[in-house]
Amino acid sequence: MINRMILRFLSVADNVGLARVAVAQLAAPIGFSLSDLEEIKVAVSEAVSNAIIHGYQGRADGWVEVVASVVDDELTVSVEDWGVGIADIAKAREPAYSTDPERMGLGFVFMESFMHSLVVESAPGRGTRVEMRRKAHVGALSRDVQ
Repeated sequence: MINRMILRFLSVADNVGLARVAVAQLAAPIGFSLSDLEEIKVAVSEAVSNAIIHGYQGRADGWVEVVASVVDDELTVSVEDWGVGIADIAKAREPAYSTDPERMGLGFVFMESFMHSLVVESAPGRGTRVEMRRKAHVGALSRDVQ
């Protein structure tokens, strides 16, 4: 089975729920359990929240794009913004690191924990793209993190 969606919305916090539900609906038919779908929704929520909170620093006038596809038994989700970007990706991926003292800094930790692979591409002043993959019908999660 092959299916794909593209969802583009303003960087408004209310749109986090829209993204997570849309991706879960797309992924459900390929055999993810309810628990798997909940983990996927958390990973999507974290990626979209990062784009809104950090990429656009809370501004509601930026665009966030979610592209999700299923091919056979694999879900691929990319979340992209054209905001401030990340100067040091390795530092940003450290547990408990955040540029916002009000945040816990666990977004990338959750994405890595709940998906089979995570790739982060970013450049200061040009935005960030996060790509996550997860296969259905896989026992223990083995990760390919870049």
